[in-house]
Amino acid sequence: MHPSLRVLSSRAHQPLIKFLGKRTYPTTPSPPQAHPAAPAELKSRFSEFIKKIEASGEKASTTLASNSVLSEFWQAPERLWRQDIEEAEIDAILSGGASLH
Repeated sequence: MHPSLRVLSSRAHQPLIKFLGKRTYPTTPSPPQAHPAAPAELKSRFSEFIKKIEASGEKASTTLASNSVLSEFWQAPERLWRQDIEEAEIDAILSGGASLH
């Protein structure tokens, strides 16, 4: 009944976008460097900044290694425990957040 549909469906669809090839990502990160648009003062002090970051990173990694992962919630500090929800909060949630006043 619709000959144009049969003609159009017989050829394969070819997308309009052209891909250049398979993406490749570097295996090693590039060395840190200041942003090209950074002020000259920051560019000149960037190596000092990197040294400070690396020094603080070594301290942080040793601190994290000494702490173990918590297996139960009650091993975490109390401020991270789930708090009890009051009845008014439950009503507000169930009402969809509409004002209860």
